Amino acid sequence: MTDPLPPKPACSTQQLLSALNLEPHTEGGYYRRTFQTDQRPMLASAGGQRYLMSSIYYLLTGDSPIGHFHLNQSDILHYFHLGDALEYCLVLPDGRLQTRVMGSDVLAGQCLQLHVPGGVWKASRLLPGAAGYGLISEAVCPGFDYADMQLGCKHRLSERFPQHARLFEQLCQA
Repeated sequence: MTDPLPPKPACSTQQLLSALNLEPHTEGGYYRRTFQTDQRPMLASAGGQRYLMSSIYYLLTGDSPIGHFHLNQSDILHYFHLGDALEYCLVLPDGRLQTRVMGSDVLAGQCLQLHVPGGVWKASRLLPGAAGYGLISEAVCPGFDYADMQLGCKHRLSERFPQHARLFEQLCQA
């Protein structure tokens, strides 16, 4: 008896990019801001005034399979939607590494929702699968601002967390 073939994806990567009007993200993958609270007053933060919350679609694909290491000041809730599973590597301020897999197979321990606190170094990568992409949404509170995001430098991160140097080599842009 042979294993059944995996289900065919609902749409192709190109169809998804077009339908959701996604554009390349500086950390890798594709995104589009879909929401920001327009309530007044805005929230005061160390970096200035911020929306209370913002949200994006975020897509990793076969041609852009890595969300490179970066650090956000805000808390982020991630919500898995469709496609292949995504692996998240989180380096906590004390140097501990946590790995989580977002995906639809909850019986295998994959999660549909993931919270990443502000101040945690985060990278993600697309895991092999039939779809060739993984789509999530992120809700960011206080709302996302590029001034609150830092892209990881493998040399600086390896000096700070030498136990994860190999991971930084794989998942940092520079």
